[in-house]
Amino acid sequence: MFNNRLIIINSIFNINFNYEDTFLHKGLRTKLVNELINLGIKDASVIAAIQNIPRHFFLEPGFERYAYENRAFTILANQTISHPYTVAFQTELLAIKKYDKVLEVGTGSAYQSCVLAELGAQVFTIERQKELYDYANHFFYLKKYGTIKRFYGDGFAGLPTYGPFDKIIITAGAPKIPEQLITQLKPGGIMIIPLGENEQQQMLRITKLEDGSLREEQFGSFSFVPMLEGKNDK
Repeated sequence: MFNNRLIIINSIFNINFNYEDTFLHKGLRTKLVNELINLGIKDASVIAAIQNIPRHFFLEPGFERYAYENRAFTILANQTISHPYTVAFQTELLAIKKYDKVLEVGTGSAYQSCVLAELGAQVFTIERQKELYDYANHFFYLKKYGTIKRFYGDGFAGLPTYGPFDKIIITAGAPKIPEQLITQLKPGGIMIIPLGENEQQQMLRITKLEDGSLREEQFGSFSFVPMLEGKNDK
């Protein structure tokens, strides 16, 4: 179903998109995957997920020809879909195991959500931008993954009702480590967070040890849109 030509009509946003995943698209994904391998991505399951998911479905049709370049794109609500390398890098750091319960803060385009679900994770993803949240309600590709649960809310607050989580991934530049999210992380769990208030943030992997203490590891500089508190219903 998902490899055939589909016509999706989004009545709320008045958009008529043609979705087709051709041999050309698949070839471009293979080229992208080879680039990610050359950049240091090693996890075979992450590589396979990037290969399997049609990234051009997550962009407006006018950007389709650029979908498999290693670059970020602006989406609704002045947010971005991250570089494929950034998605692969964060996912690799998470070390996803099948049936892991994962909290994603910042659904955005839902591309990262689908990568996590493709790896077998149970994904709980939260988005503060109502425009993005509503748009995803009508995005057909998400129906492929019954393990993705989406929420509209404040990412700093997380989803305490659904915790604790094995893994937490934050897809925006956080000015601080959110304490409420740490409390929702299981002992032995991992949080991946870009930390910093400037244009560049440090990618951290935080492991919550059995005694509740935290171990932090740094993995270089990345650039994300800022993580903001509260919800935006405009």
